[in-house]
Amino acid sequence: MNDQQLLRYSRQILLPQIDIEGQQKLLDSRVLVVGVGGLGSPIALYLAGAGVGRLTLVDPDEVELSNLQRQILHDGNVIGLPKVESARRRLQALNPEVEVRAIAARLEGKGLEAAVAQADVIVDGSDNFATRFALNIACVRIGRPLVSGAAIRMEGQVAVFDSRQPDGACYHCLFREDEKSEEESCSQTGVLAPLLGIIGSVQAMEALKLLLGIGQSLHNRLLLLDGLNMRWREIRIHQDPQCPICNGPQKKWRALA
Repeated sequence: MNDQQLLRYSRQILLPQIDIEGQQKLLDSRVLVVGVGGLGSPIALYLAGAGVGRLTLVDPDEVELSNLQRQILHDGNVIGLPKVESARRRLQALNPEVEVRAIAARLEGKGLEAAVAQADVIVDGSDNFATRFALNIACVRIGRPLVSGAAIRMEGQVAVFDSRQPDGACYHCLFREDEKSEEESCSQTGVLAPLLGIIGSVQAMEALKLLLGIGQSLHNRLLLLDGLNMRWREIRIHQDPQCPICNGPQKKWRALA
């Protein structure tokens, strides 16, 4: 690291759990952030500020006026611009040393697997179950830790799914794909802006801990936030022995790869 980097990251380097060696780990790390909206905004800002070497941002949407209440990466000057391009400009202004790759598309299949394989940690800031389930499958197949978050109304949740661990539950162990269930979104039910900042910040913290190999992650734990009454609850997640993803063909495929 040069003198400017030592100064930029000095407050992190002071931490005994990080030091210069840990900061260099972050500079050499690669993170995939799926979704740069309400959750992806604080996630991407904190990861870029912390000095994660390469961020790959994935989001097919454009910036709309209704986003600005909560999606703090964007502002009124970029309405109509792809969200990933708006995010790339903001992050490069915050930290020009971070390499930011912007993908303005919904990744699927082999494209999604390739993006997951090129990252050390995956952070899910998406807003729909289809993306979450597809991302979970890719992370299990490739063997990458997934930091998952969601927020709606005044309620949020965060968890880490790490298929590298023998007892590692996956997203499908917790939530089942049900074609008959109706998916809620904040455009239908609403969301209080700071809630996304809280959940996204926890996701960024978990991603940094995984990259550094420090502390105890939210592996096999689900944090639930009642923002209205500001109460946290923790639920243990157990691997489902009948899960078709982490105990099925996806995990076997990875073992043979």
